[in-house]
Amino acid sequence: MLVLVAPGQGAQTPGFLTPWLELPGLADRLGAWSDVVEIDLVAYGTTAGADEIRDTAVAQPLLVAAALASAEALGATPDVLAGHSVGEFAAAALAGVLTDEQALALVRERAQAMARAAAVTKTGMTAVLGGVEEEVLAAIAKHGLTPANINGAGQIVAGGTLEQLAAFKEDAPARARLIPLSVAGAFHTHHMAPAVASLREAAANTVPADPRVTLLSNSDGKPVTSGAEFVERLVKQVSSPVRWDACMESMAGLGVTKMIELLPGGTLTGLARRGLRGVETVALKTPDDLDAARELIK
Repeated sequence: MLVLVAPGQGAQTPGFLTPWLELPGLADRLGAWSDVVEIDLVAYGTTAGADEIRDTAVAQPLLVAAALASAEALGATPDVLAGHSVGEFAAAALAGVLTDEQALALVRERAQAMARAAAVTKTGMTAVLGGVEEEVLAAIAKHGLTPANINGAGQIVAGGTLEQLAAFKEDAPARARLIPLSVAGAFHTHHMAPAVASLREAAANTVPADPRVTLLSNSDGKPVTSGAEFVERLVKQVSSPVRWDACMESMAGLGVTKMIELLPGGTLTGLARRGLRGVETVALKTPDDLDAARELIK
């Protein structure tokens, strides 16, 4: 059983789209999508620097477009789909809940709204690796932080103000390693609440379809059979924690045996190697990885 997964913000690196532009039609596709998201996806994916693509308003549409383009190049029909954070929009499009253009238009609004929300207060995120989960969660709560991403495989991401994160660093949980993340704000926390209303308004006139394949939700990891419900979850997820651990639990329960992570791959397959033992994985990073992915599907 095959699952396709789409990564979230932070997976992008300078120039990651460059080799993909050699594939027939891909540059034209990205050009058309650039009109939808109102940024130059080709330029940001090839020549832009790390700081430019760190910008939330750029990173989110860039990631969704990259995932959709690589899925088209792969040409696989998965049994299960899931995305991490903004990657859920790519998963929704691939499942037929949204068209590519609808997904990208909503992501454009999401990204801009989250960027505005992030500018209100100086916030950030810190990855916590290792430690005892209960102790890590207790320490996060002690400092008024939110467990914004519970990723499984011994990884939790805390989000909050920079002052809260600094205090957390000085009082780190036992046997845990803390890594500050290069993100523009505390995503999936109450600091993003203003962005929820903006995205809900943007989604009001969208008429989604029900998913064609099993589509997992970040909110609880469970399959969602209603397109309308999935879009509502996409809206709420902006200020709610991502439960990727629950998504992986559902994958295991469904009998997933193969995972392909769409461009820019690596993060979610890394979690799967620790949290989904025995599942074969391929991460799409360059077009050279397509052969390995197709061989895995066979």
